[in-house]
This record gives sequence, structure tokens and C-alpha cells, in this order.
Amino acid sequence: MKYYIIAGEASGDLHGANLMKAISNEDAEADFRFWGGDRMADVGGRLVKHYKDMAFMGFVEVVKNLFTILDYIKLCKKDLTLYEPDVVILIDYPGFNLRIAAWAKAKGNKVVYYITPQVWAWHKSRVHALDKFTDLKLVILPFEEDFFNKYGYQANFVGHPLLDAIQDFTPDKKVLYELQAVEKPILALLPGSRTQEINAILPTMLAAVKNIPYHIVIAVAPSQNTVLYTKIIEKSGISQPITLLDNQTYTLLSIAKLALVGSGTATLETALFGVPQVVCYKGNPISFTIAKRLVKLKYISLVNLIMDKEVVTELIQNDLNPARLSEEIHKLALNTQIKADYNLMRGKLGNVGASARAAHHIVQLISEK
Repeated sequence: MKYYIIAGEASGDLHGANLMKAISNEDAEADFRFWGGDRMADVGGRLVKHYKDMAFMGFVEVVKNLFTILDYIKLCKKDLTLYEPDVVILIDYPGFNLRIAAWAKAKGNKVVYYITPQVWAWHKSRVHALDKFTDLKLVILPFEEDFFNKYGYQANFVGHPLLDAIQDFTPDKKVLYELQAVEKPILALLPGSRTQEINAILPTMLAAVKNIPYHIVIAVAPSQNTVLYTKIIEKSGISQPITLLDNQTYTLLSIAKLALVGSGTATLETALFGVPQVVCYKGNPISFTIAKRLVKLKYISLVNLIMDKEVVTELIQNDLNPARLSEEIHKLALNTQIKADYNLMRGKLGNVGASARAAHHIVQLISEK
């Protein structure tokens, strides 16, 4: 069978790669064509467009790059038409993927949405379009299935694929040895994967950790060059040694004592490794103002959303400043409850095997055709 997969972010690349492996276990002749990243490319198939070319975050940024985005949509439609897949699989990335879902469904394609958009957070009216333009909705958060059921729509909770990714992870022995040799405990900085969020968050993180009794290690995102980070470090004027780890986030989290984390999937990954964290977010002021009016949520981090309480401190926009962040780091070192809450959260995410369950649903859908 022919599978066309669209993932527009680093987390989508990770989950897409694991899904492709699971589909291959179900369908020995699976052929993949996809928008994604290096992890998906390592599995096999043909990469059409890398997610790093599509990493636009925030309303203002999307408007600025609107013509580029529209060109990508045209390219995707043309490529889909030529490929003639048995199924189109969309992974998160709603601004792009919902448009493709509507078009692909109208063309008679089977459409699966794996890791559905967070319509429960904003644009709840999109729930109707999401059901109309998909044949199968596979959700990964425990409350999402009930959300769709409330509107009379079916969705299948398959569990969270991060459980699979972390279970299958083996630390890099060389990197782990080097980190273990450091005399001070490790404080991990995870400022995100997009250039604009790294530029917005990392300077504040560095200002907050000056002269702190930890060894600072920055996780370099798979899509980024270390030059971006070194320039920010140089501008910060920070004097203590800093280690940059390229594409070794899980190895870093396996040994870190504390972490400062940009909002997104990384907050959940950090929690699943049991590392106490402060969640950091700072975006374009206009985009943030618009989002605040549209999004009706108490929290921005997945950890707090899943637990429906403040497990981890969230510093957002003006609250994310060096003085406040430094204060929260000291509090974090004394927090004895956070790991217990992490364990409760893990229990809510279902069992390992999300990728396999998702793959089974997808192969079953197209086999019925």
C-alpha cells in the first residue's frame, strides 16, 4: 500500500518515524512518501519537504510567510495527485494539514488524522470540519476521545507515542560518560526547535543561570545549527562553561537534575524522564495577544493539561524574565511533590504500543477499501 504522511514539526517527525516502522510491521510492502524530517527519512521512503522549511509559529509569523505557505500547499496537492496514495496520514500541524484534509477528502482519498489538532483548546467549531474531512481520528491524550464523543463523533485513543519512543531509547554511551564526568549536577536547557522560539527564550534562560552551581547543557534541536546557539551564548556574556549537545535530548534528560523547557512536546518528554522543570514561553506580542483571546485554557504545558492542575510552573511572556526564572530554579530544587505527580500523569497516558495500535487502525481502514 502507498502511504502519504505529512508532519510539520520535530515532534511530528519523531512520531511519524515510529508510525512508519509500525506500519511496515503490518504491511511488508508499505511505500512511504512524506513531509517530515531526518527521523522519517531514516526509516525509508521519499522525503518531499523538510519540516524545518515550514516552522512558522504564531499568527504574525504565518501572515508574513503566507505566500510561502500557500506555495507549499499547492506543491503538496500536486504531489499527492501524482503519487495517488491509498491513504493520507496527517500528523498534528493543523494550519496546513486541515487544508490538505479538506482537499484530499474531496478528491476521494482516505484521510487519517493521527495526533489531532487541539480543537478542545481553541476553535472548537473545527471539530465538525475535522470529522467531515477525515475517515479516522487517532488521539493521544486521554481526554480527547471523550471530547469528540461529546459532539457525536468517533475517535480512537491509542495512547501516547512518547511512551514508545522513550521505552525504545538507549543513551549514547560516549555522551553519557562525558556528562557523568562533570563534577556539578546537570541543568538542561531545552529552548525549543524553531529558530524564533530559541531566539526568544534562550537569552532569558542564560541570564537566569549565570553563576548557578550546576553545569549548563543546552539541547540543540535536530533541525538547528550550533552556530545559532553559540551566537546567543556569546551575546549573553555568560562566563561559566556550557555544553552544547546536538540531537541528544533524551541522553541529556536521562542524567539531568533540573530543566528549563520551552512549551511543547518537550515538557511531556522531560516529565516522562522524571526531571523537575520550569516551562518557558515567549512569543511575538501581537501573536500572543490574539492567541490569549482565542485559547481558553488554564495551562499551556501538556503536563499541567493532562493533570488538570499546576504540576510544573509556567512562565509566560512578561513573567519569563531572568529574576523570576532564577527564583523558580531555586524553588524547583526543593520541590519534592513533582516526581510523584509525574508518575500519576504517566498512568493517565495509557500503555506503550501507541504506534502499533495506530498502525493497525490505519492498515485495517485501507484494507477495508
